[in-house]
Amino acid sequence: MDMDNGGDNQHKMENSGFSSVNQDTVNNSERGEDDELLDTSVEKIFASKNVPPWRKQLTFRAFFVSFVLSVLFSVIVMKLNLTTGVIPSLNVAAGLLGFFFVKTWTTLLEKSGLLRQPFTRQENTVIQTCVVAASGIAFSGGFGSYLFGMSEDIAKASSVANNPENIKNPSLHWMIGFLFVVSFLGLFSVVPLRKIMIIDFRLIYPSGTATAHLINSFHTPHGAKLAEKQVKALGKFFSLSFLWGFFQWFFTAGNNCGFENFPTFGLKAYENKFYFDFSATYIGVGMICPHLVNISLLLGSILSWGIMWPLIKARKGQWYDASIPEGSLQGLEGYKIFIAIAMILGDGVYNFIKVVAHTLVGLYGQLCNKDSDGIPPPDGLTLSYDDQCRTALFLKDRIPTWIAVAGYILIAIVSTVTLPHIFPPLKWYYIVVIYILAPVLAFCNAYGCGLTDWSLASTYGKLAIFTIGAWAGASHGGVLAGLAACGVMMNIVSTASDLSQDFKTGFMTLASPRSMFVSQLIGTAMGCAVSPCVFWLFYKAYGDLGRPNSQYPAPYALIFRNMAILGVEGFSALPNNCLTLCCVFFVGSIIIDGVRDVGRKTWARFIPLPMAMAIPFYIGGYFTIDMCVGSLILFVWQKMNKAEADAFGPAVASGLICGDGIWSLPDSILSLARIEPPICLKFLSRSINVKVDRFLAA
Repeated sequence: MDMDNGGDNQHKMENSGFSSVNQDTVNNSERGEDDELLDTSVEKIFASKNVPPWRKQLTFRAFFVSFVLSVLFSVIVMKLNLTTGVIPSLNVAAGLLGFFFVKTWTTLLEKSGLLRQPFTRQENTVIQTCVVAASGIAFSGGFGSYLFGMSEDIAKASSVANNPENIKNPSLHWMIGFLFVVSFLGLFSVVPLRKIMIIDFRLIYPSGTATAHLINSFHTPHGAKLAEKQVKALGKFFSLSFLWGFFQWFFTAGNNCGFENFPTFGLKAYENKFYFDFSATYIGVGMICPHLVNISLLLGSILSWGIMWPLIKARKGQWYDASIPEGSLQGLEGYKIFIAIAMILGDGVYNFIKVVAHTLVGLYGQLCNKDSDGIPPPDGLTLSYDDQCRTALFLKDRIPTWIAVAGYILIAIVSTVTLPHIFPPLKWYYIVVIYILAPVLAFCNAYGCGLTDWSLASTYGKLAIFTIGAWAGASHGGVLAGLAACGVMMNIVSTASDLSQDFKTGFMTLASPRSMFVSQLIGTAMGCAVSPCVFWLFYKAYGDLGRPNSQYPAPYALIFRNMAILGVEGFSALPNNCLTLCCVFFVGSIIIDGVRDVGRKTWARFIPLPMAMAIPFYIGGYFTIDMCVGSLILFVWQKMNKAEADAFGPAVASGLICGDGIWSLPDSILSLARIEPPICLKFLSRSINVKVDRFLAA
């Protein structure tokens, strides 16, 4: 569950938030049909359907649909990247929409007698894999974190280490080139280990398993009917969300105008970032994320904007110089950013140690006892019929190891030569060290993700920020070198765990490993081209991108840059008493995580998540109100009709997110065309309104 835009826990909030709902649905469905299907396996149900060869799983229609959905999802992920950094999993939406589009396509061709190849679950898996790979680049590409953190706009906001050698402004050509030379290494690093992960260790990969269950259910007679109903629900709320975004646009002619600035709880609360901004996106995200995540976000908002920042602001002139301009790291802004960083790092360190320890214990058990694995078979039983079928096909379509090794070495050489030209402070020997260590770290991340569903890609990226940044030094562009190294490391370990998840999904849907690998390659290539273009559209359309009070503040860009500054400058960058507070929150995050793990499940599950609490420390609490509204809607729905909520909740949430997200595209085009909204809807206090009336009457 990755939760910071630079964060492992953000992306995982993303994955496990969705998979938990979907897995519950799967489990409920299985429990309800146990009596009927006691002796029936999934593969026996599909026994009458031939599995197409791996080349026929890769169809033109699959990649055409994948490209369209990749653009849609990249816009959604980019919008979330540049606002809060809380990104939900789009696996289910990709599977649902892929099923709907291709099923519609094939149904029309079938009626006209032109259908040559039926739509299979393997092709559906290829679409889902390609779309998620492409939209994943919008996250791991760092457009809302390390990559945008290199820019002059973010450097000005930090006011420290903003010399030219630590700045790299966005440009379409170098961003595309950078992503192409770093995004494929993780894929080649994990390919030789696919049999160990999936067959020998039988790792669970909860998100990949849940996605496979859903795709299998889509293509059974009963499942297809349910999928069509889910797609209709998604389409309905997609339309409502898009039209609501269009309607709101008419009232945003000016700064702080529109429904999104409605002072729901009063003007004083509005000043402290507490209000409901009528965002369909965050209501949908709240419906997807677990209830505890939403409550943790709200608690973080109350703790920071409701208690801490007003108290620290009251000590202006004592804790920090009263003449310091707003937004300076030496003032209140420094407390906001560095305390949030301390909480993120504390949570990251704890989970890094936990997952690595879990990985080492699991590996030791695997090596000592071949029968000890992620899913131990019942005593006295051999592999099930399903596992036998899946294992036979998985081993049949092998990907030669020499291709993976040669591919990794070739791309590593090209990357080592290319990257120093893009980022001069990132010397070639820094890159060589990263590429020597990367396969081991990619394996650890993929293995840990298989056990826990937690990807630690961002933690490895932060490790690269501090080590390479300190190695380069402040006087030799260490900030830029650290951020670039973060991008290299993060892309490798992130794509490795993503491909492992997809191998698991393909294993359970009888999709060939070769088709999965090719689909991931094509999806990654799509993402390397599409994501920078989408970011460039936002960058050119909104001139205030990255500013704290703008529509798209990109909070994690500043946080990541300040992590790099901390790595090369040391604690001298912190304002008075900030280090003490950082230490308290760093240790506090570790203690809270520890209590959650060792406490009794009856009460420990109610303890908030430190990573989630840290997100609103810098951004504000407005989006947490929206997410809690979404969580409340789902909670009430589950109480009224749990089966219906589990079946259609993710589809409704996906529709809300996709509709509002795709509205960003015409909104950006209107902004580029300098077409302004006609009305400014603004909310003023009584005293200000009287002054405005007097001024207008004069």
